[in-house]
Amino acid sequence: MKKTLIILSSVVLLLSGCASDFNSVYKYGDTEAKYEAAKEFFARGKFQQATTLLEELVTIKKGSDEAQECLYMLGMAQYCNRDYEAASETFKKYGSSYPRGIYAEPAAFYVGESLYESSPEPRLDQSPTNGSITAYQQFMDLFPDSKLRDRAQARLYELYDKLIQKEYLSAELYYNLGGYFGNINSNDESNYNASIITAQNALKNFPYCSLREEFMLLIMKSKFQLAENSTEERRLERYRDAEDECYGFINEFPDSKNAATAEKYIAKCKKVIKD
Repeated sequence: MKKTLIILSSVVLLLSGCASDFNSVYKYGDTEAKYEAAKEFFARGKFQQATTLLEELVTIKKGSDEAQECLYMLGMAQYCNRDYEAASETFKKYGSSYPRGIYAEPAAFYVGESLYESSPEPRLDQSPTNGSITAYQQFMDLFPDSKLRDRAQARLYELYDKLIQKEYLSAELYYNLGGYFGNINSNDESNYNASIITAQNALKNFPYCSLREEFMLLIMKSKFQLAENSTEERRLERYRDAEDECYGFINEFPDSKNAATAEKYIAKCKKVIKD
C-alpha cells in the first residue's frame, strides 16, 4: 500500500510535465492512476495519450461504475484526435453495450458525426456518407426530442446534397463521353443512355433536389444527341422523344437561361419530323 501511495504521488507530480507524464503513468501507474491521468490528458487536449490509456482501461474497467465513462471518453478522444473511423466504431460499441446508458444520446449522435467527418468529396466512394445518413436517422428515431436533432437534420441535408452532386457528376461524365469520338457508335449511344438513366434515377430518388434543372438539361441534351446521331429506323422516334423532353424542360423552367437551347432543339426536331 505504501509503495502504491508513493507511485500515485509521483504520478500527480508528473502530470504537470510533458512527455514524461504519459510515460510515467503508462509504465508505473496502477488502474486508478491511469484513469485519473486519462481524464487529465483529455481535459488538456492531449487526445492521443488519453486514447492510449483509455484503450487499456475500457477492458480493465468493464463492469465497474467507470466503464461507461471510459468507453464514451475513448470515443471522444478518438474523435477529437481525428481518428474518425475508430471513433465511429467506439460510439457504436457504446450504443450496443449501454443502450440506456448516461451517454447513449451523444454517443448515437457522434456515430453520425464521425462518419460525417469521414465523408469524402463527391467524386469518391460515398460509403461513409451513406453510413452517416443511416446513423443520423437512427439517432433521430431513438431520440426525437434531443437538442441535437436540428444539428443532425442539417447534417442530413448536407449529406444528401453530396450524394446528389455525385449523381450529377456521373450523369455529366456519361454525357461528355457520349460525344468524345465525334461520331456516334455503340459506346457513345450507351453513354448517352447511361446519362439519361443516371439523371432520371437521381430525380426519382431525390425529387426535391437543388440540381433538378441541371439533371433535366442533361436528359434533354442526351436525348437530342441520340436523335442527331441515330440510325435511320429510330430517327423519327428519337426526335419526337427529344422534342417532348424539350417542351417539358421549357414548361418547368420557362425563365431558364437554357430555354433558348431547348427552343433551338425543338426547331431542329420539328424540321426533321416534318420532312
